[in-house]
Amino acid sequence: MKYFHHLQRYLVHRRDATLLLLAFVFLIIALFQPSIPLKRNIYSYILVADISQSMNVADMGSESKPVTRIAHTQKMMHEIISAMPCGTKVSIGLFAGVSVAALYTPIEVCSNFAAINDTIDHLDWRAGWSGNSRIRESLPNLARTLRAFPEPAQVVYFTDGEEAPRLHVFNTRNLNEFQGGDDWLLVGVGSDKGTPIPKLDEKNQLIGYWSGDSFALQPGIAQISESNIGTRDDNVASGEGDRYLSTLNETYLQDLTKEIGAKYVRGDKLQSILAAMKEQKPARRDVAPYKIDWVMASIAGILLLLAYFPKHPLHTARESLKRLRPRFAQKSSR
Repeated sequence: MKYFHHLQRYLVHRRDATLLLLAFVFLIIALFQPSIPLKRNIYSYILVADISQSMNVADMGSESKPVTRIAHTQKMMHEIISAMPCGTKVSIGLFAGVSVAALYTPIEVCSNFAAINDTIDHLDWRAGWSGNSRIRESLPNLARTLRAFPEPAQVVYFTDGEEAPRLHVFNTRNLNEFQGGDDWLLVGVGSDKGTPIPKLDEKNQLIGYWSGDSFALQPGIAQISESNIGTRDDNVASGEGDRYLSTLNETYLQDLTKEIGAKYVRGDKLQSILAAMKEQKPARRDVAPYKIDWVMASIAGILLLLAYFPKHPLHTARESLKRLRPRFAQKSSR
């Protein structure tokens, strides 16, 4: 008890030692990474990349340095991931044919930052399981995928809107009864300038361009089976005029989003995409741990600075000025 009183008197009279001790205590607390439970919005996303062959069209970037639509999508995804706060969960999905495949359920973005970016780096048209591109048909399949997730997630779907084969009366799915598109975000990738779709081999080498015949309608097949509606033929365009010219089908994507209650944004600029994502509702609202280690560390830093400040800084400054005045007066008289 005697030693306690001595310590108490010492700390009372030694302000600097008291502040240093408190700074040390707060720093130790910060090392344990404490958290408090707070009710807050939980954000969870699936970023879906269209990997159909039209995404190999190089009509993004600048005229001097054009990049493919899929490369532009990868760049946007990387920057979106970097802009997400810790605690956000993300999944990466691939679209080809009539379906969307989620590569994993949403995972926390900061602790899995390298893994998510590595997934984005490896997006490739050769991972596609079908040569067709049935965006409209993929939406109900995507909704089913989301229902299998352990928690809700918002959709950010990057696509050029290219339906291949083209839609007609037999292969246009009725989405009037569709449920699940509320607040989804479709991001249009591509330009308004018609550009031929390159045909690549398994080594990613150019062997020609897709012909207009590759997108021909085949209503007879559509009437027989919905799974093989108007499949592309394997033609390669022989001349300049035979090539199929692909553009961003923005009008179609805008109409599609209205039909399912989603939102559309053009994917040219990162800020436009991020602004549209901010308008999306959070996946859910729940009690989640909020880390306060940075608060403890900040208090420790402030206490450390205060330990080396004078007890009465204004009074000390005035006294110092009083002592310096005679010296200035002597120098001015000389």
